[in-house]
Amino acid sequence: MGREHVQLGASVYNAMNLVLLGVNHKTAPVEVRERLAISPSRLADATRTLVHQPGVREGIIFSTCNRVELLTNQESDDSRPADLLRFLYEYFAIGPAVIEPHLYEYREREAVRHLFRVVASLDSMVVGEPQILGQVKESYTVARSVGAVQADLDSLLQRAFTVAKKVRNETRIGSNSVSIASVAVDLARKIFGSLQGKHVLLVGAGKMSELAARHLMQQGAASIFVANRTQERAIELATEFGGQAVHFDNLYDEAAKADIVITSTGAPTAIFRREHGQQFLHRRRNRPMFFIDIAVPRDVDPAMNRQEGIFLYDIDDLQSVAANHMAERSVEAQQAEKIVAHEVERFHERLQVLDAVPTIVALQKALEEIRQTELRRVQGRLTGLTEEQQAAVDALTRGLLNKFLHAPLTGLKCAAREGDMQALETARRIFHLELQAGRAHGHGGSDDEDVDS
Repeated sequence: MGREHVQLGASVYNAMNLVLLGVNHKTAPVEVRERLAISPSRLADATRTLVHQPGVREGIIFSTCNRVELLTNQESDDSRPADLLRFLYEYFAIGPAVIEPHLYEYREREAVRHLFRVVASLDSMVVGEPQILGQVKESYTVARSVGAVQADLDSLLQRAFTVAKKVRNETRIGSNSVSIASVAVDLARKIFGSLQGKHVLLVGAGKMSELAARHLMQQGAASIFVANRTQERAIELATEFGGQAVHFDNLYDEAAKADIVITSTGAPTAIFRREHGQQFLHRRRNRPMFFIDIAVPRDVDPAMNRQEGIFLYDIDDLQSVAANHMAERSVEAQQAEKIVAHEVERFHERLQVLDAVPTIVALQKALEEIRQTELRRVQGRLTGLTEEQQAAVDALTRGLLNKFLHAPLTGLKCAAREGDMQALETARRIFHLELQAGRAHGHGGSDDEDVDS
């Protein structure tokens, strides 16, 4: 898939210049994605490096087993994604020929739409899986901690989280909770016909392994062994599911006892290599052994699959199984897409109205100054009035001003919603308005927020 470039409605997003660049399971195979994968321990450094690129005002990185995406708010409309490309080449030491055929790029409104779909789990391998929302929130927390997400992106991401919640509440897309881990267990069940009496080794004790353990127990696995570099966590997970913890130093001795190995660690290089497979088969007297590798980078060397008696499935092999779940959820997904489309329009309209804010504020300020000047000019003739009467005069003039402003302010908001920037410019010329600093970056608040008129 060549790089997709989408740029719609760019004139509206003149204060928030969004560029999203990335790869995912639809555009890049796992052997490409694993070269871009960022471990949790490196995410803060990578995010800091991203926002130090020329032209990048704010930025956040999403790195999961199925995607690596850079979402940035750039300094001006003239910014080019070349800065983001250079970041990818230099930070990951990867050549253009390797990655460019798999990249997609979205700008402005389409970047918002893509983000909303990702967070709502409409762009996931397993549509409706709940893990992606937590993963995006983790990236958000890291980006906030290093100062990479400020007011503009913060407002966008908060809206994305609200959209995800709305999709969950208003559709059944998340019913019968499905995840990559559950799909992996489903694949194991299809391979064996039944998991009754099967011994399973989980390598890694993170969220994916916990979910896998839950589904394995539901499918009747005979025993579950858990290996993790942090032994305490392995013991905790094994105890929860009535399994047994394996000391990581004894991993290769114990692995041969398992019929199925499901591995999901954050190791930067393969844990299991071809020579390990040979050892396992010898100890198992050539009884077959199945590896399901849902880690990115991969935990199992692909060469293991060439070992007779070893059957290896990686995360990309799960896509055909996941497709069945997509068929079951297609109606709910269609409803979710409608919600996303509506929310993109709401966010778009909100930004348009915000483009009118400096003009509205300047007009209110200019006319209020005229009102105050006129009141001061006739103050000498009002000295005989009581405080109550003076307050009545003040209220009268303020009321007249608000009534006069109502139609112009409503017109300015409508013009902004319709993208008529020329009307805003005309108003500024007619009333000789000087704007302080354009629309303030990062106007927060909810989408229901409006400008008082």
